[in-house]
Amino acid sequence: MLYYFMKRQININKLNKKKLLSVDEYVSAIAKGDRNALSKAITLVESNNKSHQVIAEQIIEKCLPLSGKSFRIGITGVPGVGKSTFIEALGMFLIQQQHKKVAVLAIDPSSNKSSGSILGDKTRMNELSAQENAFIRPSPSSGTLGGVARATRESIILCEAAGYEIILVETVGVGQSETEVKLMVDFFLLLMLAGAGDELQGIKRGIMEMADALVINKAEGDNVDKAKTAKRAYQNALHLFPPNKNAWTPKVETCSALENTNIKEVWKIMEDFQHLVVSNGYFDTQRKEQVKHWLQSEINQALIAMFNDNTAIQDKLKVLEKEVLNNTKSPFAAASELIGLLKE
Repeated sequence: MLYYFMKRQININKLNKKKLLSVDEYVSAIAKGDRNALSKAITLVESNNKSHQVIAEQIIEKCLPLSGKSFRIGITGVPGVGKSTFIEALGMFLIQQQHKKVAVLAIDPSSNKSSGSILGDKTRMNELSAQENAFIRPSPSSGTLGGVARATRESIILCEAAGYEIILVETVGVGQSETEVKLMVDFFLLLMLAGAGDELQGIKRGIMEMADALVINKAEGDNVDKAKTAKRAYQNALHLFPPNKNAWTPKVETCSALENTNIKEVWKIMEDFQHLVVSNGYFDTQRKEQVKHWLQSEINQALIAMFNDNTAIQDKLKVLEKEVLNNTKSPFAAASELIGLLKE
């Protein structure tokens, strides 16, 4: 699986050496559904090369008018819950029975030490990756909050411009920062397991409150009855939560992605949700709120970059760090002093 991380690094190196297409050529090819051009554009988005970033920003800007028409679905769950298997089963159902174009943005964990990433999801979706109407892009999280690649939002825009109607965002796992996923998708699905101990333990209340649906996977063989019991437990738990602003009541369902059972029922839940929020206006409201969050996030990232790239600030930081460690200056005072340099 390490092959996919190495391949990504090779692709970025090739971009450094190879003459790039013009912005208009990228946009034109993406608009025609060219998966190769789409993949290269996302590589530009992920690149740390400043010149690549400039080109990527221009591509995204021109693709914006072509975007926004997909249904964005975030899928999360603890490791081992079967996210990749579920996504492949759902993706195949959408392509074969609903005649949809499906893009999968699979976020892989990055090492905090080396920033390396395994990028193995594509190897676990062999059938889906072979489909003409499917696009699978494993991306490293690079330590980003919530295991979501910083480029995921931009990748969604590019996939939509390429005509993909369903965007599936697979996250690393469950944690407090999964809020970041919720803030970039229309529907948030939490995959669960039955028979893994107390059904309401090991999953944070906050994650459950964010979920638009809870799906208990691996409901097969001896696990069917356990899954049904877990379904009732989660349904009872959800009744204790306050009502959602979108007027939607979160649903609970069981399925077996491995045996391809109840996938249709899970999709029906998603469709019902989409119809409701589009009809009551919440769909557009949420999209606008997400764009505002995106703007704020980009401002924060830009300010951090300015801070880190400022030589005077970095030199002063070394001095202030010693004073803070020696307890002669408070972290608050040191931070205020550094921010003051940024204002000059």
